[in-house]
Order: sequence, then structure tokens, then C-alpha cells
Amino acid sequence: MATLHNLGFPRIGPGRELKFALEAYWRGETDAASLEGTASELRRHNLMLQYNAGLDWLPVGEFSLYDHVLDTSFLLGHVPSRFRDGSGLSERDQYFRVARGRAPEGAPATAAEMTKWFDTNYHYIVPELEDATRFSLNAEKWLAEIDEARELGVPYKPVVLGPVSYLHLSKCKGASAEALDSLEALIPLYRSFLEQMHQAGARWIQMDEPALALDLAQDWRVAFERAYGELGTRTARPRILLTSYFGPLRDNLETVTRLPVDGLHLDAVRAADEVDRVAARWPRDRVLSLGVIDGRNVWRADLQALTDRLAPFHDARGDGLWLAPSCSLLHVPVSLAPEDTMDDELRSWLAFATEKLDELATLGQALNQGPASVRDELDASARAVQARRRSEQVVRTEVRERMRQLGDDMFRRRSPYPRRAGAQQQRFALPRYPTTTIGSFPQTAEIRRVRSRYRNGRISADEYRRFMKECIAEAIREQEAAGLDVLVHGEAERNDMVEYFGEQLDGYAFTRFGWVQSFGSRCVKPPVIYGDVARPGPMTVDWVRYAQSLTDRPVKGMLTGPVTMLQWAFVRDDQPRGDTAFQIALALRDEVADLEAAGIGMIQVDEPALREGLPLRRAEWDAYLDWAVRAFRLATAVVRDDTQIHTHMCYAEFNDIMAAIADLDADVITIETSRSDMELLDAFEGFAYPNEIGPGVYDIHSPNVPEQEAMEQLLRAAAGRIPPERLWVNPDCGLKTRRWEDVRPALRNMVAAARTLRRESGQTATA
Repeated sequence: MATLHNLGFPRIGPGRELKFALEAYWRGETDAASLEGTASELRRHNLMLQYNAGLDWLPVGEFSLYDHVLDTSFLLGHVPSRFRDGSGLSERDQYFRVARGRAPEGAPATAAEMTKWFDTNYHYIVPELEDATRFSLNAEKWLAEIDEARELGVPYKPVVLGPVSYLHLSKCKGASAEALDSLEALIPLYRSFLEQMHQAGARWIQMDEPALALDLAQDWRVAFERAYGELGTRTARPRILLTSYFGPLRDNLETVTRLPVDGLHLDAVRAADEVDRVAARWPRDRVLSLGVIDGRNVWRADLQALTDRLAPFHDARGDGLWLAPSCSLLHVPVSLAPEDTMDDELRSWLAFATEKLDELATLGQALNQGPASVRDELDASARAVQARRRSEQVVRTEVRERMRQLGDDMFRRRSPYPRRAGAQQQRFALPRYPTTTIGSFPQTAEIRRVRSRYRNGRISADEYRRFMKECIAEAIREQEAAGLDVLVHGEAERNDMVEYFGEQLDGYAFTRFGWVQSFGSRCVKPPVIYGDVARPGPMTVDWVRYAQSLTDRPVKGMLTGPVTMLQWAFVRDDQPRGDTAFQIALALRDEVADLEAAGIGMIQVDEPALREGLPLRRAEWDAYLDWAVRAFRLATAVVRDDTQIHTHMCYAEFNDIMAAIADLDADVITIETSRSDMELLDAFEGFAYPNEIGPGVYDIHSPNVPEQEAMEQLLRAAAGRIPPERLWVNPDCGLKTRRWEDVRPALRNMVAAARTLRRESGQTATA
């Protein structure tokens, strides 16, 4: 009998209950008991939902108030020294202080670094290893969640991030710190943790080691053998399910087969071609878990095809075969049930987290009781997949014709950067250290209310446009008052940097409630790319042209780049991703041309997801970077020399792809650096970035208002690596999530810091 289990479930709740509870707590409107009450209700709801779906083992411990990697740090007593100030904060508030730089109580601090979780749009809080790092175990969170599961009478399986992946995801902040030096200190803590889980009644434990999907040096493979050689041979422990996801094991398989663990989970979606090889190598007396339901995309599975594919494994392994989603369902929306306005046919093609549990249950029944027992469900899934495939073949002739006509000249600017830079300086006459922002300004409750009323038909289009123009005018006034050199229109009309554009493009579809956690309380609603992408008409021109009419200073046009439009969506899987990226790029190219024709001299095409889309294995990097870079250039190379192209990237590791970033040939790039203490600048020791760059000088994801002196320090560090005449001054990211009362002093301090650096470099503050 195949066993069914799940690796993790969305935390945010069907109505984003966790988001609203967190933000109320952070504002001081509710207390810790209220927050924990909401969290407990969500955990119990999730457990019963999975139990009622027919799963045999339910995950506990993977629920998080902010981030599961940060949870692991607190499990291990691993809090960076700068947060240990003796302020007497509760553990919960100390946790939020690390994550956000501020809690309802206590002094503010610089938040811990945040970056992308492998190749997803989820962000985790990076553990910091210092020379004097010490660890201590505190498993109360896991024990409390086990108690909840036991009260409900459901079968539970604790989930924890394993020691080797935890260290691999960490950063060394000390002069002599090395990540693997901490392994010997962690092993006893994990051993004690396993003992506590065993004493709490856990029969199995899911130990996530996603680093097994990466290229690993030999010392990291040895670390796996050292850690699990110790943990796996202990008797007073639950049985260990070693869990890998996001890619195949490849050259790490040999190491894995030597580990004394009781089960292995393989991502059988992303490693579909590796399943037979792993099954042949994995001992028959140990559990093999196959992640056959896609946890990263929303397309309905072909359950009949999966039944046929899995039948031989079921016959060979019996009880030793487990079935699950490929990874945690954290990366997909909670449920299709509320999507009652979606096109019926499109809706029939989709499966969100709740529906994926149903798919898993159907698949298990087909294997355990025979396909005839679920014939209607198998036939329905096959019909949905066939209908989607037929629809995808109905292509837009003009899109495909433009794709066929692509020529090399469409990917190149007319002149090299030095010539363009001269033309742009003559046109804009900017001072040294020009100041700007990334694009968005605070999305107030009033803005959200008006946008909702317009969507619901409660106000007219004219009323909506008048209000949005008032917001644009206010944003221009605020920026001029702050002294910024290059302005933006503020993006009041935009609900999301991807959704806004996708709603105006053919080939995209949207949900009403398909929220997915990005980090903490931040949720996004990824669109679904189901067909060929084309632009029916201009998307941003009128708003930006109006903003430019209000000021003599340059106003940037703001677009989301083709790679980010792709990465932050659920993408059709019937053609190469690069082809879809090029379709998006052609649509954006038309928008860029229209902005330039409207007199907009600076156009920012954001690509925060460029690094996120990088394959986990280096052997696949070149192929990805080739089409990703070309897609950006296809979107932007249409402009004249004196039109300045900007791009923006944030919250990812960019040092190892600086050559590709330079190859984008953007005139100006703004990039996140403040949480990582300008660590990105290390890349410039061995790489001469050729164009202009704005390393972010303050962290917008923290509610703290940055001090002028701190920003000056960061700018001086940047000026030591990059010629000052090519440096810009800007925040890390957009200001959408902040309040005006925080934004105003922050921007004033930022402008003052830039003016100080101008004086130090011999240029007057008014130049």
C-alpha cells in the first residue's frame, strides 16, 4: 500500500489571516496571545484539511510566523550577536527584530540579511556565523505543534531543516568563521532534537536537505556523511526521511545511498528523468518517497499517466513507496474554491494546494485499490490536460511571426555605453551621486480602497483617474520637497509589479485570491501564463506622461522586465521558458518605444528575478543566462542613445553573475546591498562593472528610518570600489509597503547623505 504524505502547506491562511494578524501585532494593535491564537487556528485548520484529504502523515513544525530558516536559527539558539543587547525582549519580539529590524517593543536594529530560497520567489532570513557563534537547543515550537496534532488525533511527522543545508544557507561574518566549522557543534543539538521528537511520540521525522540539489564540493558531501552517520545510527530517534527537492541528486546520489537514513524523498517532477536510477540504487528495505505532484506550478496533473508510471514502483516496493508533492506547497495558492469568477475552462486546468492534496489522494487510491475505483477522477484529469494542450496550440499568428523575424540588431543598443553616457549627461545634466527611488511610493489604505471600489464598479473610470492623478501629483510634490534628482510617478495605480502588467497583456490570467507568501507578511498573487503573450495597447504611458508634465526634473517610466514577468508567474509548460520570455520582451519593447515617443527620457525595466531564475546547477547557467540577458536586451535596445535605460535587482546573490548583469547593457542598475553591508561590492574587486550603479543605501523592508551617517558610510564604501561619477544613490527597493511618515525622513536623510558626498568630492550641493 502506497503511503501518502505532504512536505508542507501554505501558512498564510485561506484569507491571509496570518498576514493581517502579524501586521496588527507589529502595529501594537493586538497582543502576543491574539497572534498565537490566529497561528494556532491556522495550524489546526491545515492539519485537518490534510487529514480529511486522506494523507497518512501530516507535517508539523513547518508552520512559521515569518520564515522557517529563521525558525531553525531560533531552534538552535543561533541569534547574531548584534541582536543580543540585553533589552529583555520576549523570544517572539527578538525573532521579529532579527527579521524586520524592529519589534513592538525594544530598540530598532539593522535587520538580518534576506535572500531568495533557492530558485523560488520565497525569501529566507540568512543565518550569520561569527567567530564566537554558540548554539543551544530550544525545541518548544516543535513540541507545542506536536501537542496540537496529538489533541486533534492526527498522524504527524515533524519537519526540520537539516544541519548541512542550514550551514550551506548561512553566511560567515567573522574573520575566521567557516560554515562547516560549526557542524560539530550542531550535531549534538540535532541528536538531542531527534531524541525529544522521539519522546514526544514522533515515529517519523522529515529532515529537509535541499542542498542535495546543488553542486556540492567534496567537503560538503563529507559533511552529510559525518552528520547523518552520527544521527542515523542513534536508536532513540524517529525514523528519518531525508528530503531533497527543487532538482535531481545527480552526483550527490552516491553520497545519499551511503547515509544510514530510513527513507529518501526525491523531487520526481524536477528530477523526473532520475527516478528510475534512484529507485534502482535505493535499498528496497528503505522507504522511497516520490514527489509526483508539482508543488511549484498550478497545472492539474495527468493522474492517469502518473498511475501508469508509478504502477511498477508500487508493485516492486509495496509499503516502501511513499507519494507526496514534489516540495512544500508553500509555493502555490491555498485553494481554487474562491475563484468563482474565473473562466470555467481555465479553472478546470488548475490545481492549488488544496486540490493537489485531492490529486494525491486520488493517485494513492488508484494504486492501492486499482484505477477502476477512481475512474471518473482519472478521466477528468486526462480531459483537462488534453483540453489545455489543445488550447495552447491555438497560437497568435502575429506573435509567432515577430518571433521568427528576430534579428541580432534587435538585441543591441545603437552605440556602446561610453557614447550613450555622454549623450545622456548632456541631456539630463545630473549632479554627481544623483538621487532617485526604485519606483513605488506608499500604497495607503485610501489608495487600496479606491482601487477596490473601481474594480467593483462603485466609482467611474473618470473618478478613478482623477484620484490617481492626485496621488501622482502628491508623489511628485513629495519627491521635489525631499530634493530628489530623478523622480518616479509613484505607481499608485498598480496593485503589483507583475499583476498590473499581466492584466493588460494577452496570454495572462489572474486569480482573485491566489495569494502566495513571499516573505513574512508579504504575499503576492502570481498570474498564470496560459498562452502566447502580446500587448494590445500602451500600459503605462498616460500615467508617466502626466507625471512628467508636473515637473522639470526627469521622471522615470517604470516597467517590469521579461524575466521577472516570467519568474513571478505560473508559466505554461508546453514550450521553452526562453520562448515565453521573448514573447513578453516583444510586448515590453513596444511599451518602451511608446514611452520614449511620449518624451520620457529615462525608462526603468526591473529584473529582480534575474538571479532567482538561475538554475541550481552551474552546468545549466550559460544556457539560462543567454536567453535571460537577450530577453532584457530585446525589450530595451529599441531606444536612442540619449534615452537612459535603468534596471533594478534585489534580495539575491548577484556576485557570481556580474558578467551577465553587465551584459544586460543597462545604463544604470540599482541593486540591493544594505542588509548585506555592501557585500555585493566585493564583486568589484575582480570585475570592473562598466556602466552606472546605485547600491541601495537603506533597507526598505525594515520599518526603521535610516540615519544619514549610516548612508554616508555605505556610500563611501561604494565609492572606494566604483568611480564616484558612476554612482547613484537610492533605496534598496520600492517604497510601496512603507508609510509616508517613514518615507519622508528617510528620503531627506538619503539626499543629505548624497550632498555630503558631493561636497567631499569637490562638487557643490547645488550642482
